[in-house]
Amino acid sequence: MKAPASAPTPGSAQEPQEPRWLTDEEQHVWRSFMEGVTLLDDHLDRQLQRDAGMPHVYYGLLVKLAEAPRRRLRMTELAMLAKITRSRLSHAIARLEKNGWVRREDCPDDKRGQFAVLTDEGHDVLRQTAPGHVEAVRQAVFDRLTPQQQKSLGEIMRIVAEGLQPAEAGADLPWLR
Repeated sequence: MKAPASAPTPGSAQEPQEPRWLTDEEQHVWRSFMEGVTLLDDHLDRQLQRDAGMPHVYYGLLVKLAEAPRRRLRMTELAMLAKITRSRLSHAIARLEKNGWVRREDCPDDKRGQFAVLTDEGHDVLRQTAPGHVEAVRQAVFDRLTPQQQKSLGEIMRIVAEGLQPAEAGADLPWLR
């Protein structure tokens, strides 16, 4: 769309700027990406529900705790690592506690802080579930891509993730909500 000759220049305070619409190729890439992410998340969620009775996000929390020193993390750090809101984390940890897979411990040097701790039972569940989950990931993603495509995908997603996590104070990130 071209502005009339007497109209203010685009971007001026008097006229809202025209959106930068996606090209046909960009629209194709975007829709393919969204379909792939949605189907992959559903595939992995169903596999984990079937094999371990837990959603994908819970499995991710157990993995983060298993990788942490002494299998424990402060709740705020776990929310950041999982890229989820504190409210969603609190709900997930409550469900994992009910299963006996995680327990909460008060933080001795911060009265309001808590740790999430992976229990031995949770570690056993993770150890039993991991082989099937890794195979589902391998079949859904890595077996379909060449080594170069795998490398490119990793680089692309790292750039996207870094761009969505601004370092400045006040950034609207899930774990800060």
